[in-house]
Amino acid sequence: MNQPLFLYILLQLSFLIAPFNMSAQEDYKLWLQYKKVQDIKTASNYQSKIQGILALNNSETIQVATKELLLGLSGLLGHQIALQKNTNTGNMLILGNQSVLDKSILKNLKNEFDLINNEGYIIKTIQLNNKKNILITAKTDIGVLYGVFNFLKLLQTNQSIENLAITDAPKTNIRALNHWDNLDRTVERGYAGFSLWNWQKLPDFIDQRYIDYARANASIGINGTVINNVNANALILTPQYLEKVEALAKVFRPYGIKVYLTARFSAPIEIGGLKTADPYDTAVKNWWKEKAAEIYVRIPDFGGFLVKANSEGQPGPQNYGRNHVDGANMLADAVAPFGGIVMWRAFVYSEHDADDRARQAYSEFVPYDGQFRDNVIVQVKNGAIDFQPREPFHPMFGAMPKTPLMMEFQITQEYLGFSTHLVYLPKLYQEVLESDTYSKGKSSTVAKIIDGSLDKHKITGIAGVANIGNDLNWTGHPFAQANWYGFGRLAWNPYQDSETIAEDWLRMTFSNEEKFIKPVKEMMLESREAVVNYMTPLGLHHIMDTGHHYGPGPWVGNLSRPEWNPTYYHKADTKGIGFDRSKTGSNATAQYAPEVAKIFDDVATCPEKDLLWFHHLPWDYKLKNGETLWNSLALKYQEGVNQVESMSSTWNKMENYVDETRFKEVQMLLNIQHKEAKWWRDACLLYFQQYSGKELPKGVEKPTQTLNYFQSLQFPFAPGN
Repeated sequence: MNQPLFLYILLQLSFLIAPFNMSAQEDYKLWLQYKKVQDIKTASNYQSKIQGILALNNSETIQVATKELLLGLSGLLGHQIALQKNTNTGNMLILGNQSVLDKSILKNLKNEFDLINNEGYIIKTIQLNNKKNILITAKTDIGVLYGVFNFLKLLQTNQSIENLAITDAPKTNIRALNHWDNLDRTVERGYAGFSLWNWQKLPDFIDQRYIDYARANASIGINGTVINNVNANALILTPQYLEKVEALAKVFRPYGIKVYLTARFSAPIEIGGLKTADPYDTAVKNWWKEKAAEIYVRIPDFGGFLVKANSEGQPGPQNYGRNHVDGANMLADAVAPFGGIVMWRAFVYSEHDADDRARQAYSEFVPYDGQFRDNVIVQVKNGAIDFQPREPFHPMFGAMPKTPLMMEFQITQEYLGFSTHLVYLPKLYQEVLESDTYSKGKSSTVAKIIDGSLDKHKITGIAGVANIGNDLNWTGHPFAQANWYGFGRLAWNPYQDSETIAEDWLRMTFSNEEKFIKPVKEMMLESREAVVNYMTPLGLHHIMDTGHHYGPGPWVGNLSRPEWNPTYYHKADTKGIGFDRSKTGSNATAQYAPEVAKIFDDVATCPEKDLLWFHHLPWDYKLKNGETLWNSLALKYQEGVNQVESMSSTWNKMENYVDETRFKEVQMLLNIQHKEAKWWRDACLLYFQQYSGKELPKGVEKPTQTLNYFQSLQFPFAPGN
């Protein structure tokens, strides 16, 4: 168990160069605050059980893990913990993977290693020389690092560390952030500043923020990052940029994070000098094989490619009369010799297809089930339209049992008020993951499709479109950090409860005080429903203003493509409102399993939260509460406004539990959200009132502006476009 002296000295010195400037704004530290434990009894218990750290090997990852422990424990316990060379004293934290454990340690373990995969970990109280110690081990060093972060989480959330016996492992292989970052550092649909990646200074200047980004991701089990926009620029594949990507990959590697790149399908023409990008062309195939080999020489653990093809103007195999399988398999063959994968996005719809946009991805992809290479995973958005405040789960989930499907959630808030609105998105993620597809009978949930357990897939994954920028607090809104955090937790285990995740995040980020936790957790859990209510209640969708998607625009109907117009989706007229996707309309319900289709198809059984998604109904239609559709719609808009007002009231009582900077930030942002919730309510109800011809029901505030006023508003300052 002897540790080389140079490692001991290195790690002691590294403690002095803390990853976070401890005097920096609290925002920057995310959920890794490591504040001193306030409860005296709990702190004393922790100190008695953690009196030293012993690292059994000295890989880069173990050094990172030890450094994190030094930083975390010094903050949580209020003093520096010493590195040790042996276990003679007891009450040690022992780190090491399975291969470096000696017999005295192994005899404390039973079948724990059989319960975890290569990224899982074990945290266990063990006996050595009649003294108790805490072992953090795994099959790999990355697993040990995950175990370290989760051990620190126990302390951050004031949980017991008595007689620990924890085994945990991720249920998905690929847990990736998709950065929609452009090479000019703008971020499409990003609301937290510019891109983290400073291409001008790379590869020679490594910003500390790259390291802190990797730490934050590793702490929640994210193991992949796609660093450039799905609307790709072929330049990222040139040697000049690959040298810079290589530098980032080197930073991320000790934290278990693989780099992926989005591949522009027309790159062989744009940077390769070829006259075609036809996937059947031999020269094109060879160009991609050579490009893949070039990348893997630089980045041996390169993850592979993410591709957006034949979608919203992006080039793809259909430009040459080929199909998605042809394009995906060509790229898959290029990276297969190196263990790479291709994530092929299913977000497709065409102005040349008159079919309901909600049906188009299913129609294009489901016929190809089972034809993709083994190293292709099809990446599907959670709903069939586009990251709306609420959508029924995408019908492709459950319809392609022979093809691994990867979930794509949005963490950034393109259609949810941007980073000025507090919206706790793990509630949305959980709603989708728990949805029952009935593809193999009852309990065939989306989560079981994503983690591969339903159809026995070897490649599994969840992607999240990142909400990260170079703002000091990373995400633009202090509470938007919870969406990054919650995404990571649910990517690791899609069966977790969003309420538990919210509580953990609050305790780690702000305070363990129960008088703070209970009301603020309730505020978070209600926030997503509030947004649905003041934006798109009862199944309305895609009625945001055009292009930038900032604010309401239900009146927009003059765009060149029908499916870009909000009027296409709500279809409000004097007879009623809603999109008929039942068997009497576009028949999109038929794309679901019969059990689900039957529920959605019948207005009597369709959940009211999805009512106008699937049905066009009269303004006088009676809902289950006895109110007419018009009254219910108006009351939902008002309810959303009231909910934000309540959120603001709750937060105003939390000043004693939060640092001044973050308290004021959230307070100002909630005031903006309340103002904009009223804007949404007034603009939408005035517009729809033209068709309903009815008065606002009692309890709904009357607008203070006219419809003409709202229609006249322009937003050249809207970010992320």
